[in-house]
Amino acid sequence: MRLMNATAARRRVIGIDLGGTKLAAGVVSGDLSVHHRIQRPSAGVSQEDLLKLIVDVVTELREQNGDEVPVEAVGLGIPSLIDQKTGTAVVSVNLPIANVPIRDLMTEQLGLPIALDNDGNVAALAEQRFGAGRGKRDVILIGLGTGVAGGIIIDGKIFRGSRGSGAELGHITVLTDGPRCQGNCPNLGCLETMASGTAMGRYANEYAQEHPDSALGQELASGRPVTGATASELAHKGDEGGIAVLAKAGHYLGAGLVGISNAFNPEAIVIGGGAAAGAGDFVVGPARDHLAKYGLTPNKEIAEILPAEFGPEAGMLGAAAMAFVECLDEPLESV
Repeated sequence: MRLMNATAARRRVIGIDLGGTKLAAGVVSGDLSVHHRIQRPSAGVSQEDLLKLIVDVVTELREQNGDEVPVEAVGLGIPSLIDQKTGTAVVSVNLPIANVPIRDLMTEQLGLPIALDNDGNVAALAEQRFGAGRGKRDVILIGLGTGVAGGIIIDGKIFRGSRGSGAELGHITVLTDGPRCQGNCPNLGCLETMASGTAMGRYANEYAQEHPDSALGQELASGRPVTGATASELAHKGDEGGIAVLAKAGHYLGAGLVGISNAFNPEAIVIGGGAAAGAGDFVVGPARDHLAKYGLTPNKEIAEILPAEFGPEAGMLGAAAMAFVECLDEPLESV
C-alpha cells in the first residue's frame, strides 16, 4: 500500500484513538507507516485526567520523534458525539467527557492544529481509504469493542450529520425490550449493549452460570474472570459454549446490519474492533447469515461484509489520515 502523493510520505502527524478502556497513539507518516507507538489505560480516568493524558502522550511522542521530521498536526478520535462547528465533545457514553471544547483546548496546549472526530468515523476513513474498503466509495464501519463504534463514508467522504454527531450506529435499537444500554445512553437494547465485547462478556457469564459443568462454568468456578475474550479463546478450540456465546452476539450484530444495509445500501460493511478481531467468523458468520436471510434485495447482495484490515490500529491510523487531509491539506489516496 502506497499513496499517490509522495510528499505526504515525508511528513508526520500524531494519530490518537481514545477508547473506553485504552488510548492508542502513534507518530504516523503519509504512507501510514507508524514510527513510534504509545498505549495507555483510559478506563476509570476523570475528564481532567483524560485531557492531561492526551497532552502527555503527544508530548512524549514528539520527544521520541525528534525534530528532523517534525510532527505537524494531531488527529484525535474519541468515542463521543462531536459538534464539528465548535470542536466540542458533547457527550461520551463510555468516558466521562461532556461539553468539552477539546479542539480549542488541545490547540492551545499543544501548539499544533487539531483534527477531531468520533472514533468510529476515523476508523471508517482508514478502512475506506487504505484498508478493507479501498476502491469503494460507500462504506460503513462497525467497531466491536467496549462499546460499538460506527462510521459512515458516503461518496468517499465522512458522513457526520447536521452538527457532526451522527453515525452513532452503536445506538440503533436491535431489541426493543432489551437491557438498558451501558454508560450514559438511556436507551434499551442498543446494538452496543447486545453485540459489543462487553455484551459477549455478559453472555459468557450467563452461560457459565447456567452450565456450571461447561468450560465457561469451570472458568467461572475457578475465580478467573469470564469475558468475551474467554469465550473467543474457547470457541477457537471448538467449545460449544464459547461458540454459542459468540453466535448470540452475532445474531444481534446481524439485526443491526439488516437495518444499516437497508438504510444506506453500502458497497461494504467493515467489521472491526478488538472484540471482532478475537471472535472472528464466530461473530461475523452468524451476522452475515442474518443479513442474507432478512435484508432487502438488492441491498443484501451488494453489501460485502468484510473484516477490518487494520484491527485495533484502525482508529489511530484513521485519526492520522484525518489530520493529513484536514490540517495539512494532503489529499491522501490509496493506489
